[in-house]
Amino acid sequence: MVRLSKIYTKTGDDGTTGLGDGSRVAKDSMRVEAYGTVDEANAALGVAVVIAERDGPAGPAADVAETLRSIQHDLFDAGADLCTPVDAAEKPGAALRITPAQTLRLEELIDRYNEPLPALASFVLPGGTELAAALHVARTVTRRAERLAVTLLRDEPARTGREVVLYLNRLSDLLFVLGRVANRLGEGGGKGDVLWVPGRNRPAGE
Repeated sequence: MVRLSKIYTKTGDDGTTGLGDGSRVAKDSMRVEAYGTVDEANAALGVAVVIAERDGPAGPAADVAETLRSIQHDLFDAGADLCTPVDAAEKPGAALRITPAQTLRLEELIDRYNEPLPALASFVLPGGTELAAALHVARTVTRRAERLAVTLLRDEPARTGREVVLYLNRLSDLLFVLGRVANRLGEGGGKGDVLWVPGRNRPAGE
């Protein structure tokens, strides 16, 4: 059980922070950058949840809100995973790690939400409804978290779990799909996809 009795400790005043295994590293180390960006992605999801819940438990985006809330718990798991370096002698279950089952669940959600959507003929611009825009922000922050986790895995392969990288990759895909879903939940059937028009603002003939 996590128990926070004091918010500031002053132990990080020297520019270091404690990891899950008790060791200390610089606050701008790649490991801290990775799990800190996962936390940022979680905060962005929190904004999307508030928007999705605006019309109440029977609103058009209630299912999306419930999905996002469940993912927020996963992202705390992902942060804990990245915060705790893998120990060569680590026994299964000794540390909180993202599991293949959590990644598989995202793949199943992607398939479920994507199935009724029309095929795309162009790239999608971030925008449309307020919820779609918030989901695209969360998607891009998740992509950044994934890139940092990939760098960490490359730099510390024996001390970093690979599954968290896969999870973040699938999550960004899910958030893209949910952005499309959100654009079909507005009044009158929603706005639909906002599509990229290549060269739209270029002068004719150039």
